Amino acid sequence: MEQTLYEKFGKEESISKVVDYFYSELVLKDETVNHFFEHTDMEKQRKHQAKFLSFALGGPNQYSGKSMAKAHEGMNLQPEHFNAIANHLHAALAHFGVSESDIDQALTKVASLKDDILYK
Repeated sequence: MEQTLYEKFGKEESISKVVDYFYSELVLKDETVNHFFEHTDMEKQRKHQAKFLSFALGGPNQYSGKSMAKAHEGMNLQPEHFNAIANHLHAALAHFGVSESDIDQALTKVASLKDDILYK
């Protein structure tokens, strides 16, 4: 049986490291998107993002958070914001040695949510 992306990435522990790096080293240092997180409990956000990413990558954790549309309601996110986040996710996964083909697969899953995230 073929491994899920979740298993390939190293499961929960590795995904948590990717998420920590994603926010600490990339997202929160990017003026294009960091203002969206000014009043966010980042510990809670990291946990939420790790669960969501695990779910999106085929992991066993069932995502029970808000719908993407509901979670991004009132933010009026534009394509440049979505693209910045996707680029940061790419960079974070690459930083931890994930192959380009696996990154592409993961980003395809993320891209499928674009319509639920933008212009809300």
